[in-house]
Amino acid sequence: MQLVRKFVVLTAAGLMLTGCQNTLVNNHSTPEFTPKAYVITPDLNTDMLDAGETNASLPRPTDHANTDDLWQLTRANLQLNLDNQDPRLQKQFEWYKKHPEYMQRVTNRAGRYYYYILNEVLKRDMPAEIALLPIVESAYDPFAYSHGRAAGPWQFIPGTAKHFGLKSSWWYDGRRDIIASTDAALTYLQQLYGRFGDWELALAAYNCGGGTVSKAIRKNKNKGLATDFWSLNLPKETRAYVPKLLAVSRLIRDADQSNLTLTALANKPVFEQVELDSQIDLAQAAELSSISTQELYQLNPGFNRWATDPDGPHRLLIPAATADQFRDQLAALPTQQRVNWSRHKIRPGDTISTIAKQYKTTSSVIRHANKLSDNRIRAGRYLLIPSAKHSASEYSLSESERFSRKQNQLASSNRTKTSYKVKSGDSFWSIARRHNISVSELTAWNQMAPSDSLRAGRSLTIWKTGTEKVLSRSDEQMIKRVGYSVRNGDSLSTIASRFSVSVSDIKRWNKLEQSHYLQPGQNLTLYVDITKTR
Repeated sequence: MQLVRKFVVLTAAGLMLTGCQNTLVNNHSTPEFTPKAYVITPDLNTDMLDAGETNASLPRPTDHANTDDLWQLTRANLQLNLDNQDPRLQKQFEWYKKHPEYMQRVTNRAGRYYYYILNEVLKRDMPAEIALLPIVESAYDPFAYSHGRAAGPWQFIPGTAKHFGLKSSWWYDGRRDIIASTDAALTYLQQLYGRFGDWELALAAYNCGGGTVSKAIRKNKNKGLATDFWSLNLPKETRAYVPKLLAVSRLIRDADQSNLTLTALANKPVFEQVELDSQIDLAQAAELSSISTQELYQLNPGFNRWATDPDGPHRLLIPAATADQFRDQLAALPTQQRVNWSRHKIRPGDTISTIAKQYKTTSSVIRHANKLSDNRIRAGRYLLIPSAKHSASEYSLSESERFSRKQNQLASSNRTKTSYKVKSGDSFWSIARRHNISVSELTAWNQMAPSDSLRAGRSLTIWKTGTEKVLSRSDEQMIKRVGYSVRNGDSLSTIASRFSVSVSDIKRWNKLEQSHYLQPGQNLTLYVDITKTR
């Protein structure tokens, strides 16, 4: 199984970190944390390095219970060589040092999660630098998404996520779950350290894959060369990846000398894990916690919809200051009142899929709620349909809100809305080709999947392209501005297919001429709905 992970270069206010081909541009849509009120076994090559090539004798971490400030706790437990004079490290350090506003934004955003992640790192006797890795991976944005389909604070791609047991469903994506993804990432990194015996090599392998690092080590051994990270011929993005983490760590260590002001983060829990015994509406959970639905989503970014996953995980992260209040009020709330239920009388002609569309849910949800083994239903009987308690706008991750947001964007982008009546023999592909759009666009505009069946006579919405303006940066969490560097063999159609966007959109966003030929290394801007990715 291929475990090569795609590294992303994060940019802030249009500034790009150098040395990486696969680029994620973060639009900083995640609200920053204000620390006051509440205040992942891959197939491993088990060949070990020679004893002389390891660096296993690391100092034990400092007792972290007696340190009040998380940044001071971090400094006390840094274990890697941050003073290496290699030009790659120096270059990254100078970039971060010259952009203190970026570091301030990212470290502020980390405030919700840093206590938990740092303490998990130290519990495992790992270097504190590991807790800073999400700065490099995702700018500490749990909703970050790269064109390599990596998601979450630790940027797992689907294959690696599945291998480490991170669940993915209509309701939930474990790559964005702070608890689950952190456990998976630290487990993966520990395994890589056990394999290579050196944290710099383990970090490189986390980025480009253990096989790639092992191959580079073998090549150097055969040539009689050193096999440390700085001596290996690794992919370009990996050669910059480890220096970035070391540079960030040095800047945190030397914040005072570098004139970097970091918001103080108290060494106490920001949230508590509260176990649930049933599904619950997230807006209702927010009310029980006396916080906004948006804040609940920020603490529980793994949940994609308006409620927790009925199949688990059965827990929520709740601000520490209101966790007891939430537990008390949850205990007093009967299970059947934690989500709304609609009673639907089955009419002649109804199908599970048409009923699911009517209630903005899925066939599997209806089957699960009614203990149905298949899609057979009978007219005159009733189905119970779980539904949201509040309006769609209250749930920033719900499918209906995302669809509405897309429609509003289309309406303001000089597209013209038209209808097309499906004819016998039509397919998504033939309709899309006829209208010079992509299948992904057509299905998204109509809240369908490419595998759904089309029936003659159905009306489909199509947004025709006119003279269009470049899409504005969205204030919503789920639409991410992604920077993509063109590679050899790329075409507009292959890039469009990779990101579920259209060729016409890529041309419009980048003001490309009709006959424009792509060049390797050319930078493109894409706007990607990350909840469409798996």
